[in-house]
Amino acid sequence: MRIVFMGTPDFAVPTLRALVAAGHTVVAVYSQPPRPAGRGLEMRPSAVHAAAEAFGLPVMTPTSLKGDEAAAAFGTHGADVAVVVAYGLLLPPTILAIPRFGCLNLHGSALPRWRGAAPIQRAIMAGDAETAVEVMQMEAGLDTGPVAMRAPTPIGADETTGDLHDRLADLGAELMVAALAALEDGSFATTPQAAEGITYARKIEKAEARIDWSRPAREVHDTIRGLSPMPGAWCEATIGGKVERLKLLRSTLAEGAGEPGTILDDRLVIACGTGALRLTQVQRAGGRPMAAEVFRRGVGLSTGAKLG
Repeated sequence: MRIVFMGTPDFAVPTLRALVAAGHTVVAVYSQPPRPAGRGLEMRPSAVHAAAEAFGLPVMTPTSLKGDEAAAAFGTHGADVAVVVAYGLLLPPTILAIPRFGCLNLHGSALPRWRGAAPIQRAIMAGDAETAVEVMQMEAGLDTGPVAMRAPTPIGADETTGDLHDRLADLGAELMVAALAALEDGSFATTPQAAEGITYARKIEKAEARIDWSRPAREVHDTIRGLSPMPGAWCEATIGGKVERLKLLRSTLAEGAGEPGTILDDRLVIACGTGALRLTQVQRAGGRPMAAEVFRRGVGLSTGAKLG
């Protein structure tokens, strides 16, 4: 089967790798253009771009797919199907209609819950107990197409977005290979999404990352793990007489009560508006992630101190 693969971040790489391993002919890879990154702001190709080059596959990096010229270029690949995984560019109807079997999208949520840009983060931040990865037949609407295959999975009580991201990426790669096999043997079928339970996973805003200790412990915990590792929830801590921003990467619910933001014991149990949580991994500005208890001993934060 001739495939055009369209993807950009790390999440899409396992699917590209699985398609190649399954013997499919990937005739072209579309990815977002290289972006400046790192301290030197050097132009860096996307994760998919780099993986495609390692496989010796041709890579296209258009800034838009709108217009007759983009459609004509896409049509030259003679693709049977386009596989789209977190590509990041809108596919207009002219593109969607070109492949013989249309365009299949791998989406990291149990549709119609969490349509949109940040389904993994939003599922965790909302405290969802379960999510899924799904193969969807694309149409013009935002994540509105009928679903062909679905792989549900529970979300662990302390699981972070980084943890879940990696699990869903691997699950999704297997699911997409199965979907393409169904296309080839004629068993591929789709089911319309439910009309109820639609939610939108809007992009993460910077203001959401600052922790409000007056909120219930469960909500604070879900925010910490939902924003880990990026952009990272944060608070302020006074260290050596100076106020520093402290990134909070992992936590777990704990017993305790007190004024919100107060350190309740030497294990870094922190009081919230109701209940408490224990920090288990943090990161100072410019430093590396470390166990929270190691951090506490190193900087001398004591019981009764407050996090801002």
